Amino acid sequence: MSSVGLGTARTPRGGLRGRIVAGLELLAPLRAVDPLVVGATFGLVAIGMVAIYSSKLATLTAQGLPTTTFLTRQLIAGGVGLVGLVAATVFDYRRLRAFIPVGYLGTLLLLAAVLTPLGTSVRGSQRWISLLGFQVQPSELMKIALLLALAMLFNETEGVPGLGRTGVAVLLALVPLGLVFAQPDLGTSLVYLWLTGIVLLVSGVRVRYLLLLAGIGVATFVLGLRTELIRDYQLQRLTVFLGADAPDADFAGALFQTRQSMIAIGSGGTYGRGLFEGTQTALAYVPDNHTDFIFTVVGEELGFVGAATVIALFALLLWRAVAIASQAVDRDAMIIAAGVAGILLMQVFVNVGMTVGIMPVTGLPLPFLSYGGTSLIIWMTMVGLLLNVHQRRR
Repeated sequence: MSSVGLGTARTPRGGLRGRIVAGLELLAPLRAVDPLVVGATFGLVAIGMVAIYSSKLATLTAQGLPTTTFLTRQLIAGGVGLVGLVAATVFDYRRLRAFIPVGYLGTLLLLAAVLTPLGTSVRGSQRWISLLGFQVQPSELMKIALLLALAMLFNETEGVPGLGRTGVAVLLALVPLGLVFAQPDLGTSLVYLWLTGIVLLVSGVRVRYLLLLAGIGVATFVLGLRTELIRDYQLQRLTVFLGADAPDADFAGALFQTRQSMIAIGSGGTYGRGLFEGTQTALAYVPDNHTDFIFTVVGEELGFVGAATVIALFALLLWRAVAIASQAVDRDAMIIAAGVAGILLMQVFVNVGMTVGIMPVTGLPLPFLSYGGTSLIIWMTMVGLLLNVHQRRR
């Protein structure tokens, strides 16, 4: 009798209590997140917000515009990115497999649409498309789409992947690579190439296949040089960096950004000129100092200490990504974590390297710091994928 009474007194599973319990169960993975990954991510995002505000403070003030214009846009993107991070953390990555082909093809269509009149051109590069009133960069979306597509492809493989599956993986990368290269965007094209190489390596593809692909890549690059497929300004950046041109001959061109960037970072000294006090930043001597060259703002205003802090946070995030990959329970989880680590390593090394003169200027943004809504959203979502894999390592 008492058991019947207790049973009738309970709130039905579909009632308010049931919905609350279901919601708590859905958010349960958030209770076991990796605090180092979360701390490093939000630390980098916070530094980026301050640097973006500082980079445009003097320019917007001189123009009589609100000084928070760029910061507000980035904060909105950060809010969307936070939603993406939580969603990518909570929903089991194994349940994403059914949606990956649709996501990849949809992103591929967006990349193709960028090259049509629907795309938006800025300074000769057509990389954006307007969706629901927002400017979206599909090439950033493709980083996740390609990573997940490759992870799904190799997760279905038992043992060592054969030549056929390796060829499919290369094809999955070459199609978006060609579309992005046509925008033109050499830097992101190289990211796709690098990501594919990382995935092939960690998936256990035979060395002879990797060597074959490397040889084809070198031959394609040489062909691009001979057929002028690689544009003059792209070739100029490479040749100037390698010392093929006289330094003074291109002061106003390929070397100008790098020189001004090095001056800005060098003037920061140990502790920097002070927040919002950078002269190179205020006078806008460094072009694109809110996007590709955001690291110069950190170096000038916060000095070696600030720059080292940013590098340390990236190193911490990279270490955790590699550790999460090594602890993954299945192949696609390992590929996802290793892919995120690989992209992070490349973009940080190339971006910071070009600001200090050890890498050519390729137009790659600095993750989490550079101004750009799509980039920030995608990077926060990729952090969510890392946390997702970490949750389910057991």
